[in-house]
Amino acid sequence: MSPLSRREFVAIGAAAGAGLVIGFYLPHDAGSKRDSFSPNAYLRITPDNKVTIVVARSEMGQGVRTALPMILAEELEADWKQIEIEQAGASTLFGDQTTGGSASIHTCWDPMRKAGAAAREMLISAAALTWGVPRSACTAENGRIQHATSSRSASYGELAGQAATLPVPTDPPLKQSKDYKLVGQRLPRLDSPAKVKGEAVFGIDVRVPGMKLAVLSRCPTIGGKVSGFDDKDSKKISGVSYVGKVGESAVAVVAGSVWAAMEGRRVLNVTWDDGPNKNLNTATVITSLRQAASRKAASIYLAGDPAKTSGRHISAEYELPFMAHAPMEPGNCTAHYQGTKCELWAPTQVPQDCRDAVAQAVGLDPDQVKVNVTLMGGGFGRRLEHDYAVEAALVSKAIRAPVKVLWTREDDMRFSTYRPASFHQLSATLDGSGFPIALTHRIVAPSISGQRGQPGPNNLDPDLPDEAGPVYGISNYSIEYVMIETPVPLGWMRSVYALQAAFALESFIDELAVAAGKDPLEYRLHLLAKDQDLQFFTTTWHTARMRGVLQTIAEKAGWDKPLPAGRYRGAACFGCFDSYMAEVVEISMENGQPRVHRVVAVVDCGQVVNPSILEQQIQGGIVYALANALRARITIKNGGVVEGNFDDYAPLRMEETPAVEVYAVPSAEAPTGIGEPSVPPLAPALCNAIYAATKKRIRALPVLS
Repeated sequence: MSPLSRREFVAIGAAAGAGLVIGFYLPHDAGSKRDSFSPNAYLRITPDNKVTIVVARSEMGQGVRTALPMILAEELEADWKQIEIEQAGASTLFGDQTTGGSASIHTCWDPMRKAGAAAREMLISAAALTWGVPRSACTAENGRIQHATSSRSASYGELAGQAATLPVPTDPPLKQSKDYKLVGQRLPRLDSPAKVKGEAVFGIDVRVPGMKLAVLSRCPTIGGKVSGFDDKDSKKISGVSYVGKVGESAVAVVAGSVWAAMEGRRVLNVTWDDGPNKNLNTATVITSLRQAASRKAASIYLAGDPAKTSGRHISAEYELPFMAHAPMEPGNCTAHYQGTKCELWAPTQVPQDCRDAVAQAVGLDPDQVKVNVTLMGGGFGRRLEHDYAVEAALVSKAIRAPVKVLWTREDDMRFSTYRPASFHQLSATLDGSGFPIALTHRIVAPSISGQRGQPGPNNLDPDLPDEAGPVYGISNYSIEYVMIETPVPLGWMRSVYALQAAFALESFIDELAVAAGKDPLEYRLHLLAKDQDLQFFTTTWHTARMRGVLQTIAEKAGWDKPLPAGRYRGAACFGCFDSYMAEVVEISMENGQPRVHRVVAVVDCGQVVNPSILEQQIQGGIVYALANALRARITIKNGGVVEGNFDDYAPLRMEETPAVEVYAVPSAEAPTGIGEPSVPPLAPALCNAIYAATKKRIRALPVLS
């Protein structure tokens, strides 16, 4: 890659000022003819008419390798059949490459539109110059530039060389939603054929020449360390070539096969220093949460003054456990340390963090570490961590050879990071009609960022502004947060604090509706009847949009129609990651346990890029959320995690999976998050349905505890 001249650098600054900040750079050797046309970091067109779109987010089943290229191709007026995809590794060209927070489409919408539009305008200019015709007489369509008053036409590939010599427009015109041809269409996913044929490469599939396999023995207690180890029995296992300490709390066994490495670990004799948490257990954690509820809280949201209201008072408490991400593909990473450089093949949501953490661990500069981002067999936030990448790099450095570190299912379950446990106190003051004139919600939970030394101001977890905001425009409304500490390692898990806040709030709203003797969905609609804009940190929540979601779900779920005998239903709604979501869960009770038959979901997430992908995302989120609500619980005993596999942390079985109907409210607003918003309403809607069936209120998850 050629260095930028000062003129190019200044031009880039101008482009960035116009909003092309993420992933935007000008053609190298500007002013000289080039065959390849690469007006920005997202796009490359070659004379053979090959159109390559670079995806700077990680694919873990959510469809970004299709949805993001659709956005750019729409503005480019590309021939979709010609599009090829290239996965970006860790780079400085795309801004923050983190794939999380339901932000891929939301944050890439404008940059990729502008990248495609800029290239389109340059290709039109190239055709006009080539033909000596007015630019206004040329149009782009389906991968070609057409001349309006003649039969002249040229492919993008034919114009690539000329286009590469032109300046990049700083503010290209963007299409209106009514003119979209690709965005909004049910285009097949580009990664599906390779997955169906078994050709797709996930992290666990990576093979490189000379590669060894490694597994690690880790201290079974949280915060424990290695005191010493005896490896003589391990080295008797055929194929075991190295046994050595990795960091303070693990020992690696390296072999020529996975089986040999696992056998070597099985017979490895390690002496552990259990550390300060050897007596930690779940009951202790829950007690600390409840005791902390009386502490001074930090205010998250305040409207009016709930303490100055009077009327009928109702209160309730809710509790949620630690939960594990439990993706199907356990942790793994392949690394090749070569002295002055290190190459990684990582199923990661944070390629830049992987690069930086590995560089620090092995004593290299970040630009000496190359990250190849593979497909992921699920992430759910677990791969926002980079422990597996650091382990692989350290082992590779120790053996001076490429190595793949593999985590077993039990490793992944017991040595992970976990969704925080939490405790919630809610209270309401009702008017004479049974509607709340005051509502308070106190959240007690450890902080993920706080545990990592990055707490927000005033002891607020920095994730809460995205995930625990107000849903209803109640005139006296307070949301508070009490931060506590825990030695249990915490991590961001799909929907993070939104699941917790929604379970407590939407269960409580149902309790208020029952106390008022009113239909729970109509009760919510009454609370949303007035158009209000609720300011919550940097987000403005619109009651009209949430009301529209609830009105749509009432229609789609047939809320006003009687259910068959033995069927019951519950509703819930919530807003997170700038999207509005409502769900209705329909159940029956079998042997005292709920069986979910149907879930209806309605979302307002702005412009939908690909309806099929949206449906897949919401269906997957609901299945994930239902398994979590029914059974998910991480238990701490004697300082370690008890659960180890899918027998005691069971996912949803196929015969348990309900029919899931997904509907999106039509919108031309900019797209917002979709990967996580379907998770929070599921648990309260399910528990509200169980109350309808049994008149028993569930205030602690999991349901089948």
